[in-house]
Amino acid sequence: MVSCGHYLGSLAGMRMLERGGNAVDAGVAASFAQVVLEFQSAGLGGECPILIYSAKERRVVAINGNTRAPAAATVRRYRELGFDLIPGDGFLSAGVCATAGALMTALQRFGTLTLEQVLGPAIDIAANGFPMYEALRQAIGVVEERLRAEWPSSAALLLPGGQLPTLGAVLKNRDLASTYGKLIEAERGARSAGREAGIRAAIDCFYRGDIARTIIEFQRDTTTRHAGGVTAHGLLTETDFAEYETRVEPSVTSEYRGLTVHKCGPWSQGPVFLQQLNLLEGFDLARMGPCSADFIHTVTECAKLAFADRERYYGDPDFIRVPISGLLSKEYAKQRRSLVDPLHASIEQRPGDPFEFETEGGSRVADGPPAHRPWVGGTTGTRAVDHEGNMYSATPSGGWLRSSPVIPGLGFALSSRLEQLWLDERHADGLAPRKQPRITLTPTLVSRGRQPYMGFGTPGGDQQDQWGLQFFVNVVDFGMDLQDAVDLPAFHTEHFASSFYPRTAKPGELVIEASMPESVVDDLAARGHRIQIARAWSLGNVTAVRINETGSLEGSATSRGQKAYAIGW
Repeated sequence: MVSCGHYLGSLAGMRMLERGGNAVDAGVAASFAQVVLEFQSAGLGGECPILIYSAKERRVVAINGNTRAPAAATVRRYRELGFDLIPGDGFLSAGVCATAGALMTALQRFGTLTLEQVLGPAIDIAANGFPMYEALRQAIGVVEERLRAEWPSSAALLLPGGQLPTLGAVLKNRDLASTYGKLIEAERGARSAGREAGIRAAIDCFYRGDIARTIIEFQRDTTTRHAGGVTAHGLLTETDFAEYETRVEPSVTSEYRGLTVHKCGPWSQGPVFLQQLNLLEGFDLARMGPCSADFIHTVTECAKLAFADRERYYGDPDFIRVPISGLLSKEYAKQRRSLVDPLHASIEQRPGDPFEFETEGGSRVADGPPAHRPWVGGTTGTRAVDHEGNMYSATPSGGWLRSSPVIPGLGFALSSRLEQLWLDERHADGLAPRKQPRITLTPTLVSRGRQPYMGFGTPGGDQQDQWGLQFFVNVVDFGMDLQDAVDLPAFHTEHFASSFYPRTAKPGELVIEASMPESVVDDLAARGHRIQIARAWSLGNVTAVRINETGSLEGSATSRGQKAYAIGW
């Protein structure tokens, strides 16, 4: 079973299963195809955290597909350029490309097929093209004038013949197909030493060969204009790429209703999902019922508490001691749960003090500046599961068409993920050389009794671990099947500091899809929530796979956006 953000990506993954590959082969193939198909949402120059259940090893691992800041990236340097925040565009917001390393590492460690086999569908799509669809066309249209005026390499790819492509027109990316071909050539040259050695050679080709050199030269010799009007070159060097390694790490977990929920570490926002579950565990959600005012209010107030902790404590564990055992303590959740007022919405930012519950040590960190731009459509998702129980859940993102110009000859752009670091050394997520930003990307895996159960996730920036949580509760507490759980009206709060430039907060704001009953909205407004109504079918883009109680495989994909698809047999 494969479910991902574009139907041709799902088909690419299914082709791997049909030729005898496993779920990791399928997920990696789908992800490589998606960065061709969904350039408005993810690119090869971006980030891709992955959670994998290995049936052979009987454990869940996290592939740390996060970027790292250049060695030359210091708070002082940005301050001298006149920045108070790291901009959300241009080369100064770019770290080391992480997606390629994450996908190839996942394949090398947990897949069964060669890179050449897995890249086949993506190369076919890039070289021969795919039909333009509404979401991609709209995304190009938003930045069309900038492409024409500032980024000629992007205009050459995305505005063929100088025009915005019409719906259904075939869009090709032959430079990206050529980049994939270079990886295959490197793999072939080392394959005599074994499958894993071949993939390792491809990783070296990307990070220590001609591809890295082309990236470095382009952002060194080209300037980009950033938010605020500053024009500058990039900071990345060949050493930044050569010393970058994708890590395979333990997942972070918490128990909920007899299930073990797995997330990536606090270099992502993933643990905030677990904190919300720990808080919600003390409420009778089933009695409240889905789409009720009591349910939405309770979930929202718990989200505010969990995200306040995210802002105070989460960051790169290589640079700070995150009090993760305290944050995920059931006793800490019990203490925090008492702050939820069933009748009134909080408009305060209320981080807690998890240190008295901490079992692994830690150091206190200072408050960061309170400050949000809503998510504007980046990120996608990839899920796969096979008959052996291998499971793959990934959140490809970054390197969007709007982040920086396409690199000539390579066919992809650099990411702008450094915008999720603060220019404040005191902050847990403050900028430092080689530091990982605390990213919003957050896939989920769930196991039951050491056996794989479900993988899911959604794009959505700060909303990912809100929309994904609603889906999960719909399945676990309300007993819905996967598709009903995906299709239910969604909501989220924008109460806390955004992860995106210009990082303004909206205390008390609650965004609700227009399909929510009017009486429920009125009740929530009476409790003090500052309501914003979003158009129906606009919040959340969950894709999911599951092994059900009979051992059959299930999949679901959102109909929001009209391009995601689940396929299986």
